[in-house]
Order: sequence, then C-alpha cells, then structure tokens
Amino acid sequence: MDHPLHALKPGRLWHYFAEICEVPRPSKKEEKIAKYLLDFAISHTLEGIMDKTGNVLIRKPATPGYENRKTVILQSHMDMVGEKNSDSNHDFENDPIRPRIEGEWVKATGTTLGADCGIGIAASLAVLEANDIPHPPLEALFTMDEETGLTGAFGLKPDLLHGKILINLDSEDEGQLFIGCAGGKDTVATFLTETEPVPSNQMAFDVSITGLVGGHSGDDINKGRGNAVKIIGRFLWNTSHEFEARISSLDAGNLRNALAREGFARVVIPEGSADAFESYANLFQKVLVGELNVTEPDLKFSVSRTDLPSSVLTIGLQERLLNAIYACPHGVIAMSKEIDNFVETSTNLASVKIKGEKIVVTTSQRSSVESSKKDVGDMVASLFHLADAQVEQTAGYPGWNPNPDSEILRLTVASYKKLFDKNPEVLAIHAGLECGLIGAIYPGMDMVSFGPTIKGAHSPDERLNIASTVKFWDLLVEVLKNTPAK
Repeated sequence: MDHPLHALKPGRLWHYFAEICEVPRPSKKEEKIAKYLLDFAISHTLEGIMDKTGNVLIRKPATPGYENRKTVILQSHMDMVGEKNSDSNHDFENDPIRPRIEGEWVKATGTTLGADCGIGIAASLAVLEANDIPHPPLEALFTMDEETGLTGAFGLKPDLLHGKILINLDSEDEGQLFIGCAGGKDTVATFLTETEPVPSNQMAFDVSITGLVGGHSGDDINKGRGNAVKIIGRFLWNTSHEFEARISSLDAGNLRNALAREGFARVVIPEGSADAFESYANLFQKVLVGELNVTEPDLKFSVSRTDLPSSVLTIGLQERLLNAIYACPHGVIAMSKEIDNFVETSTNLASVKIKGEKIVVTTSQRSSVESSKKDVGDMVASLFHLADAQVEQTAGYPGWNPNPDSEILRLTVASYKKLFDKNPEVLAIHAGLECGLIGAIYPGMDMVSFGPTIKGAHSPDERLNIASTVKFWDLLVEVLKNTPAK
C-alpha cells in the first residue's frame, strides 16, 4: 500500500520525509539515521563522511555553470524529540513514526512527528539527489544530538566545512527568516532520596494532570500555557499543609526543551481526611480551569483512590523539594527592550522525577543576552542550593548575533519576494539554533535560517503544514539557483 505522504508534492521531498519517519532517531541514538545518510551518499556516488563526534557531512559538486559560485552549506540535525502521550506504547529507539494527513497538516498519532528537523533533512536529500536543480558546490551537514545538548555542533572542527554560506533548515514559521537566536544552558538539581515507612491509618491517592498543550520551551514559553510540574507541585504543596499529604512517587514533565505536559504522583493522607481531600481536588480542578481555560481547553486534573505504597519521602526532604518546586520560576523573565514582542530571557521548569536513590529536577534557561542567561541560571541554582540540593549547570551554548547586512539574507529576501510577491519577516528567535555555535567555530560564516510552518513542536501535537512546505522548498531551490559568485 502506498505511503500516505507519497501523494504530496513535491514528490521527492515527501518521499525522503516518509523514509526518515521510518528510521528511529531519538536524541543521542542517531546511529540508524547516520547509517541511512551515509548509505544515501554511497548510493548517489557522493562524498559522505562521519566526523569523530558523529556528525554526517555529504558533499556534492556544483552543477555545470555553477562551479564558480560560493559553496553553500545546508544544515539540519539528525535527532528528534521523543515525546508521547502517557497511553502510547511507542518505542522511539525501535519503532517508526507513522505520519498521516489530516486536512492541511501532516501529523503523527500519539507521538511527536519529527518534522523538527526531519523536513530539513528531507529537503537536503532531495537537493542532493536532484539533477535538475542548478546549485553551487554543496555541503549538507547533519548534526547529532541538537535537541538535548547540541553535542554535534559543539564537536564540529574548524577544518570540516569549506563553505562560508550556511542555510539552517530548522526554523518553524514559513514567511519568516531568522538571523539571530537565544543562547541557552541547563540547571539540574538533585536531591538524595530519603524515605520512611507509611504511617498507620493512611489512604493512598494517585494524582494526575494531563491534557496540557505543552510545546517548545523557547517558541512557546510566552503563550501562557500550563506547566505540569508547577501545577502538580502547587497541589502537593497545598495538600501537604492542609491534609498532611505525604509523597510516595512523583513524575512530571520530561524533556528539558519541552513544556511539561503531564504529571503524576502518589500520595498518602490520614484516612479521616479522604473525603475532604477529594473535595479539595475537585475545587482545585475548577480553579485550574478558571485560570487556564483559554490556553488549556483539554486540561484534566484528577485524584483517584489506590493501593498503599510501602514508603513515603521523609517530611524534611518533602518540604525542601516542594518549597523549591513551588518557588522555582518558570516562564518569561524579561522581554526585549529593542525588539517588539520578543522574549529576551526565560526559564523552563522542565521536569521533576523520583528515580530510585535520587530526585532530579531539570530546568533550562535561554537568553539573547549572555549575562542575563548566566543571571537567570544562577538565580535558579541559588534557589535549589537553599533547598540543600546538589546543583549542576551546563556550560551552555552561545546565541547568534543578527547581521542585518548579510549577503545570504539579502538574497533570500529577494528570492522570497520574487516567488511570493511580498516581503518576508526578518527576525531573531528565542529558541536555540545551532547557528550560534557554528558561528563561534567558523567566524564570518554568513547564515540565514528558514523552514515551513510547524506547530506544537516537541509535543505529540506536532504538525507540519503542507502548503507551507511547498513554499519552503520553492524558496530553497530559488536561493540555490541565485547564490553569489566567489
């Protein structure tokens, strides 16, 4: 039976996106997609190499008449965010993504689609395969582990790339060209788990928050969406004071670069407080609906009676943990004073998980101002130090400073206007792109980023707009046809 995407145009672009969906490629597990890309290079008689970090580079000579044009780098990342609904059994390390067409969109079922950045990979492959698209010498760079650590970009060596023009294919808003992005870092707090037997005369409840929209911790941080970690932390903090609730298990949120969509806990309370606890939970659910009805129409909060666990956190540890989660900032810290409606600095309370002997709280910070990125990271770190947690911070990655005089930007703007008879928006983005790191390793690299419209990235609601993908492809082809001479 034909793949549903094979009916879409342009055919080779969707052909390769369909093939990529068949290849499992969660972050830090890119071996299968790397082999697929290297096999593609061999089968098309192209130079394909893998560097020591695990990045893949495929080179293609210029088409006749374009030998004296400047080499262009097409850049995308191999990995995808593996987010799924709690009722999904999908195994991101072994199972293919199953895309489907729904109206104007391509979606997956119960999982992320991987259009971020699978459609960028597909576009590069379609260009590398084509013999009817004029283009300069090409270098297609596929980096590994962009989503969880930018490991591939960090590991690039200054002698790998020959080109001085780079087109990043990892943006998610058609009609917008990006020439700058925020830098970022992670702040992770770890508590040592301390437990004790469940007190006598207790009842157990499972607590859950589901149905939140979630999304990208950069692109969507300013949209007023709920955060499962904050919501379940708020409930547990209040019920620990009101009903002497004691925590047995806690698992909320998932990836550092995604807004927390779901949260689950098991608590015990004195038997005599059970009815009052359930009444409070019903009231809490109504409060949440009142606060988040616009941004979270599918929010579901519930408690249900369950079997008693064997142990709970000690009171001292529980108080330190819940105070820290409740107090931890989440969301926009500062808006830009120079660019209208542009988030300058933010922090994402991404997850909290009891993992055996440890309780791990993961947060990430972003800013287009390097000093502010450090400041908000240190603010979060100081909070968890007060809670007597062990705190570790990543070195982070730099932002990408805009260059309004960029040659590739001028060419892309002109190409867009020629194709679609209107000017694109030229913007910076609060999400992280690898351009910042690449620019630090290759000073003077002339860069622009564009892509089709992708909504709900980093969540199972991820969807790729079909019409915008056609425009994305047409723009890429037009830019390559008009790249400047050396």
